[in-house]
Amino acid sequence: MKNILTTLMLITLCALSGINASAQSNASELSVKDIVYRSNLATVYAGDDGRAQARMLIVDKQGRKQMRQFTILRRNVEKGGDQQFLLVFSRPSDVAKTSFLVEKHPGKDDDRWLYLPGLDLLKRIAAGDKRTSFVGSTFFYEDISGRDINADNYQLIAQDEKQWLLKATPKDSASVEFAYYQVSIDKQTMLPIKAEYFDSGNEMYRRLSVRKTAMVQGLPTVTEMKAENLRDGSFTINQMRGIEYDVGLPQNIFSERSLRMPPKKWLKGR
Repeated sequence: MKNILTTLMLITLCALSGINASAQSNASELSVKDIVYRSNLATVYAGDDGRAQARMLIVDKQGRKQMRQFTILRRNVEKGGDQQFLLVFSRPSDVAKTSFLVEKHPGKDDDRWLYLPGLDLLKRIAAGDKRTSFVGSTFFYEDISGRDINADNYQLIAQDEKQWLLKATPKDSASVEFAYYQVSIDKQTMLPIKAEYFDSGNEMYRRLSVRKTAMVQGLPTVTEMKAENLRDGSFTINQMRGIEYDVGLPQNIFSERSLRMPPKKWLKGR
């Protein structure tokens, strides 16, 4: 959903992102810590909860195309803290009813599960797998719920009237495949608009970029993102439709039961 990078994811991801722009009155005076915190709220925590329909176009290195469609539900347990995510796939038929559940815990490892209905298999996604391909796309599992802002050290390396450019270096370099990434953040909306990942040789090999945004219920929101593997040319475009905030999602739908029996009532938009 929000909005990674997410952010998609990242966002994500990416995918249900937004924040009240009027809160950014003294944006140019924000510290790096404030920029990161507010951008995280904008990207991942808009409203108390959110729902969206996602369409994911996957293009591999040979140029072959696949389409994935799914609904994403997101609920904040605590603003800026724990969250719950539920994704349920509807198309194509070979992945229909495949579902993905995330219990996000900033400051420690998230809990992630994937349910494969064809095998009736409930699989726990190990912490070490969070930066691997999400259902064959160029997005990673971590992009879906957003990277933990506590996992990196940040520094401001450039800015102009419209955006900041931050460099993020992982605190635990052994847990990720990148040496650092650079993220551009819009000063008016606080949305991250591009994230570029570099390896230990300072070569950029991966990029996440926001292609479209819109105002949804008064909140600036990412509606289209692209994830690119710059080494082999593969990419994925994620489009979000039917975005809604403050739906009133109950806590009990974020459960193993919902992985096996998706909550149809809450998957449908208004």
